[in-house]
Amino acid sequence: MLTLRSAARSDIGLVRTGNEDSGYAGDQLVVVADGMGGHAAGELASAAAIATMSEMETAGLGDVEALERLSEAVLTTSERIADVVAANSEFAGMGTTLTALAWLGGDPARVAVLHVGDSRAYLLRDGVLSQVTRDHTYVQTLIDAGRITADEALTHPRRNLLMRAIDGVHPAEPDVSVREAHPGDRFLVCSDGLCGYVSEDRIHELLGIADPTAVVTALVEAALEVGAPDNVTCVVADVVETDEALGADIPVVVGAAGEPRNRERLPGFAFPADAQLDPRAATVVRVSTSSGKGTGGDVGALAGVYAEEQSSTRPRVRWPWVAALVALAVAVAAVVGLTWTWARHQYFVGNEGGYVAIYRGLPGALGPVGLHAVEQVTTLTVDSLPDFEAMQVENNITVDSLSAAQQVVDHLSTSAAQCTSAPTTPGCPDVSTGPTPSATATPSST
Repeated sequence: MLTLRSAARSDIGLVRTGNEDSGYAGDQLVVVADGMGGHAAGELASAAAIATMSEMETAGLGDVEALERLSEAVLTTSERIADVVAANSEFAGMGTTLTALAWLGGDPARVAVLHVGDSRAYLLRDGVLSQVTRDHTYVQTLIDAGRITADEALTHPRRNLLMRAIDGVHPAEPDVSVREAHPGDRFLVCSDGLCGYVSEDRIHELLGIADPTAVVTALVEAALEVGAPDNVTCVVADVVETDEALGADIPVVVGAAGEPRNRERLPGFAFPADAQLDPRAATVVRVSTSSGKGTGGDVGALAGVYAEEQSSTRPRVRWPWVAALVALAVAVAAVVGLTWTWARHQYFVGNEGGYVAIYRGLPGALGPVGLHAVEQVTTLTVDSLPDFEAMQVENNITVDSLSAAQQVVDHLSTSAAQCTSAPTTPGCPDVSTGPTPSATATPSST
């Protein structure tokens, strides 16, 4: 019979101080969840998603029933995240993406696809790579409308703005579908820490490596080599023939969901049995019991290399990253001048003394030089916004024109007004005694 033979790896990346990604690799289910929220515990959101999804059993189900069960899993994940936030208010604002493949089996064999957010699923079949999922992002809507190209989306200032995520507050209707699975198919599910920085041609090339463990290792290393600042998580699953009498493999969990400290912070969740011996390890080797050896490469040697890497106290040296820093230092004067000129033509929406404001420039500073100034201050208070929109304003919403910034303000004003008319809506603040939301903007005197 056919089943999945999978491998997973997750890495914190070169910039982040914690891993908010989680991954799950089994012979019936593979999942990647990319947590968001930073200090608001994005790692707990992605771990909660893995714990919830691992409870699913879809093998043998009909297409309609399987898709209903997957959709219910998203709703359950959202409800559980809402419960965590209700019990710990400091976690407000956390959320996660979720992309999963659930094995249905049958003849012909089928696999169900579940997707919310900007993690991705790919299929390599007969040497041809195709993207199975569609990103739920602002820039994807611009691509679909023909306003920008896919190449332009890679550097768009709002490329990280999600239109859908599971946060326990907003509805997160998933994309669900069923497709046939053929022997020899290879699926990749990954966070945007990979697909946002490594070209599709390079991903295609590395997916040609025979052994799935070697593939996830190579994919993560490729992301690190190009200086990817985000967490990177990859799960590769091959459709293979297996002996039913040998039973199922024990799944593995990587990233935030595999860390004991995160599991301890979610005492009400039942996490799956995990074949990973050392939960701190970034690389997980998983060889299907249906084959006495790997399909290519020395899996045992790979396991030894990466186990030694994890136990070593030597800092990892990324020479391409160091070289890039040196080059940047040499050209810093030119960069400062160009950045300042470009920044004067950019805008973002942020918090100015508790009010929503439009800024000209970019958030932050370049050394002692500030890169922005207040352009307009509205009469719309940040406290009147729903939790998710308030978090976006606190984190700054970047746009490429003053008119686009005003459109963002208008949208925020509408959201606040909806909370005023229906204050009991989940995620809405108590605005009964506050000022009436308004999108009025006034020029700043600064």
